This record gives sequence, C-alpha cells and structure tokens, in this order.
Amino acid sequence: MEKKLVFLILTACFSLCNAFAAYNPTAYYTVDGETMETTDAIMDAQAPLEVTFKANPDEDNPTVGYEWRFRRSEEQQPFMTRHEETTVFTFSESGQTIVELYITENGVTDEVPIATITVSISNSFLDMPNAFSPNGDGVNDIYKAKASHKSIIEFHAYIFNRWGQKIFEWTDINSGWDGTWNGKQMKDGTYFVLVKAKGADGRKYNIKKDVNILRKYYEGE
Repeated sequence: MEKKLVFLILTACFSLCNAFAAYNPTAYYTVDGETMETTDAIMDAQAPLEVTFKANPDEDNPTVGYEWRFRRSEEQQPFMTRHEETTVFTFSESGQTIVELYITENGVTDEVPIATITVSISNSFLDMPNAFSPNGDGVNDIYKAKASHKSIIEFHAYIFNRWGQKIFEWTDINSGWDGTWNGKQMKDGTYFVLVKAKGADGRKYNIKKDVNILRKYYEGE
C-alpha cells in the first residue's frame, strides 16, 4: 500500500494564565512521492493516509502540554487522545475525522482548541482492466489495478492460466504482472485474474475476470 503524507499549516495564538505563546499547528503528507503543503483545514484524501501533526510552539515551555483529540465527525467524544508535541496517525477509514489541538499548562487544559483540522477520506473504488500489451513500448506494459482506484487498504491479486494454475500474485496495489512466468514471456491469449480487496469504507471486493495479453497491440495504431 502506498503511504501518503499531508502538509497542513494553521496559525493560532493562545494564552493561559500569564503565559503567551504562538503556535503553528502543522500536518504533512506525501502523494505519489511528492510532499504537499496546504493552508486549508479540510482535505480530501485516499486511505491509507499517514499524517504527521506538529504543534510547533515558537518557544519551549516545560509547563505546557499538548492534547491532540481525534474524533469522528458524527461523534462528540474522541476515540483517541495523544499528548505528544508531534504525533503521527494513519487514517484508514472513510469519512471525516476531526483533529483538535488543546494546550495544557500546569495540568489545566483550555476549553477551546487552538486548531481544528478536518481530515476527509474518500469512499473506496477498485476496477481491473481486461487486457494489456507487455511489448516494451512503455504503454500498458504492466497489468495492474486501474489508476482510478481509491482508498483500498487491503489488496491481493492472483493470475491463473487457462488450466487454473496460479502463475503470479501481488499485494501492492500499485504493482502488477509483466506477463512473464519464471522469467519467460507468456503467450498471447486469455488468462484469469482474481482480486480480493477491502476499502476504507468497509466494502469488500471479489473481482474475477479474463485478462488478455495482446503484445502485437501498440498505442496509436
């Protein structure tokens, strides 16, 4: 499963008793190997999504503590509370999760969060193609899930020949089959794919379909 890492910057000022400090609550993520940055408090993303949250105080204060409260948008009570200045969480369920940062000083926690970040995870989608052309032209050389897949948190695919013999399997949704078996190219023709997968929304996939190898097909012909 690919991991995704988000960068979100919010600015907040907060005071407790006689202490004044500025905070820049930050979250970061990567998409397809690229680090993203946003100032929006709401982000639509695909699971699994690993997010690093940082309080980023402008000065150190040993009397100050942190509470990151995670709750589903439809719930009032958090399902998890973290007390680190920096915390990491992987979102693997579809829907909205509210992440609020509260500041604590000398054991007293303020009633108002200094930052609220809403993380929105999409519903799942998965489909497999019925053909590919592993001819080395750089187009459609690998048989894999269609690029439109979303929020798939479990994935296992198998390739069988016409006699029901398993010739390949993979578990990384971004990988696939190159049309070989034991280092040898398989003949053009019809094979069979079986995919068992699960989405962030709980949906289970059991895809069965024919797969055609078409080496003589070239893009643009």
